[in-house]
Amino acid sequence: MTKLKVGMIGGGGGFFGKVHQRAISLDATREVVAGALHQDPALSAKFADEWGVKGYTDYKTMIADWQAGKLELDYVTIVTPNFLHAEQALACINAGLPVLCEKPMCYTVAEAEALKKAVKANKKVPFALSHTYTGHPLMMLARELIKQGKIGNIRKIETHYNQGWLATLAEKTGNQQASWRTDPKKSGISGCGGDIGTHALINALWTTGLGLKSVSALLTAIPGRKLDDDFNVFGKLSNGGTLVLLASQIAIGHKNDNGFRIYGETGSLEWFQENAEELHYYDGTTRVTYFQNAPTGEVPDVLKSYGRIPSGHHEDFLEALANLHTSLERKIRAIKGEKNVPPAYDHPGVEEGVLGMKFLKAAVESSKKKGAWIKI
Repeated sequence: MTKLKVGMIGGGGGFFGKVHQRAISLDATREVVAGALHQDPALSAKFADEWGVKGYTDYKTMIADWQAGKLELDYVTIVTPNFLHAEQALACINAGLPVLCEKPMCYTVAEAEALKKAVKANKKVPFALSHTYTGHPLMMLARELIKQGKIGNIRKIETHYNQGWLATLAEKTGNQQASWRTDPKKSGISGCGGDIGTHALINALWTTGLGLKSVSALLTAIPGRKLDDDFNVFGKLSNGGTLVLLASQIAIGHKNDNGFRIYGETGSLEWFQENAEELHYYDGTTRVTYFQNAPTGEVPDVLKSYGRIPSGHHEDFLEALANLHTSLERKIRAIKGEKNVPPAYDHPGVEEGVLGMKFLKAAVESSKKKGAWIKI
């Protein structure tokens, strides 16, 4: 099996570019070979040299070289600030180059709809949206258990994502990550909501298969900050159930506390990222803990191919992200006609991307209208 060749747009100088590079190379079936790693040409060249990849001063030249046969690429990973996603993803998709894009998918709902249209028109050009935690085998298992009817009709979902790193005005201290995330020109209409609230949303809805009809929201920010850093939403689910979503970046004492509790008519499931190798199931009298990669008849074969080491050994954030790359890789190999390609497990894509943008728009509008219910 030859390695897939990956190009990266953005990611140089930011922590998540290196995370993607490690996730891409984790299984030795993919490698980053080229990148337009920074908008500053000098920095892009510097980071490319440090990474040992072919450097480009802009992503358009990288795509052009691929089209001209001067560069081998199988897909591109986009790791830039939100306001750049749509333009870059559209350029790749319209050129015929598959994409894994960081979330939120776009800057506006209109951009998201345009990207969705392009992806639908290019059916043999896969697109994946990087909601990292959906790549965790136990979140996949939760999804399968719900499909099997393990907890019955869902009545309520509590989903959260709490961090404390923006409890002070970090953007005023030269913190690059804080700077663009709190800038409406780069981040969009929502700060905390776009950064981690969409994770909490997609974690809940992708796992349950439910949609969202309307929301009532309260968004706040500490004095001196332009975008929300505390994001609180009630929602009405497509089946009539209730969504409670809490996301905060001013939650002092919390580093990366995200997870969910899903309550059905006959049972419940709960999963927390900071204890990611356990999925808890309750049926009212009995508690069952599913452990990652532990043998059980309820795990479909497709999920077994996403675990790497025996149960009891840690697989977590990096492996979850690698699994999203693996799903995209399998789709690409299947389209190429390669033999014996394992099936790709479902992953977030343009539908979730559009939903995320509509959700943010509705939440911001609701908060401005003092919690009025807004349709998605």
